[in-house]
Amino acid sequence: MAIDFSFPPELEEVRQRVRGFIDEVVRPAERELDESDRDALRSTIGGLRREAKRRGLWLPHMPEELGGMGLGHVAMAAVSAEAAKSRYGPFALNSQAPDEGNMHTLLHWANPDQRERYLVPLCQGRIRSCFAMTEPEVAGSDPTLIQTRAVPDGDDWVIDGHKWFISGARGARFAILIARTEDEPEIPQAGNSAFLIDLPAEGWEIVRDVETMSGSHNHCEIRISGLRVSGAQMLGGRGQGHLLGQARLGPARLAHCMRWIGQAETALNLMVERSTKRYAHGSLLSEKQGIQWMIADSSVELYQAKLMVLHAAYLIDQGADFRTEVSMTKHFVAGALNRIIDRAIQVHGALGYSTDTPLAKMAQQARWARFADGADEVHQWRIAERTLEAFKRDGDTKAATGRLPL
Repeated sequence: MAIDFSFPPELEEVRQRVRGFIDEVVRPAERELDESDRDALRSTIGGLRREAKRRGLWLPHMPEELGGMGLGHVAMAAVSAEAAKSRYGPFALNSQAPDEGNMHTLLHWANPDQRERYLVPLCQGRIRSCFAMTEPEVAGSDPTLIQTRAVPDGDDWVIDGHKWFISGARGARFAILIARTEDEPEIPQAGNSAFLIDLPAEGWEIVRDVETMSGSHNHCEIRISGLRVSGAQMLGGRGQGHLLGQARLGPARLAHCMRWIGQAETALNLMVERSTKRYAHGSLLSEKQGIQWMIADSSVELYQAKLMVLHAAYLIDQGADFRTEVSMTKHFVAGALNRIIDRAIQVHGALGYSTDTPLAKMAQQARWARFADGADEVHQWRIAERTLEAFKRDGDTKAATGRLPL
């Protein structure tokens, strides 16, 4: 039988070591951390990273020659789900967004000089980065509409434009910037190019940290005016910005889902714990059918989410076309995360609405999952589109429903 849903012993050992690191080191440090003290935050994360290195848990997603653990996407599902049970777990391992996605992008697209200049220090944890694509004037889910322009000027490019929700921009030492370079491309997807921007830079202005429903989290608005970069700063080829961006975002969407599983599992555990301890109207909450349905629905959805993430990760590791499966996974897991956290808050009542448990902050953070890296509706459209294409081509929908042996 080829299908085996267990991890090999060596991966299970890594998963358990990550779980132990989160429980023994990261969570205790978080409980004593004052996040308003930026110096203390940096010092704490630095200490967590040193301990992660000591335990052999540093940079799990990058090759060994870059100082990483060389784990594939299935293995990263195991690691990320455990790390994300703590807010700073991914940072401790140096596998946080957006740096993780940028590392993969540089690994596959950068030339040797760019790898040495940007990828190596990023892998070493000496610098941070950002990915600048989204713009306020056009729909973020359609990169062919990007208005930021890069115009050639001798051996340089001069860039003007407007970006926002650029995660990690404050403190980043470089950005991967997507800008339009082609006026009449053969296809709309060939109009953009990617540039590596050293930061800070003249012509790159951080206007503000965009305030969200969960506060300020370094999602910045950027004004770009007369920003000059050399031709050597182009990442990939001219007109390959869309291709590069989509190659980055596919696995990055799944990486988010891996971390969301850790959050959803934490919410379910809190829900069940609360239901077994809270007594009301003659019985424990766990003995009431309405509460049991909430627990059951959450358990089923978490089971679905785990299977979808593992299968999509398997497809990426196999070098197969994973676009439909990742779209399905991202759409479903984002929704499940929100529903499971919401049920957990309901079971906790007023306590869940307060900040005495992590659920309130988890709910605020989870809401962005349904539109980041592609809104629910865009993924649904793509899924339907590929299902229709499969039926027209093959006479059935099997190719669009996971290509599983059933």
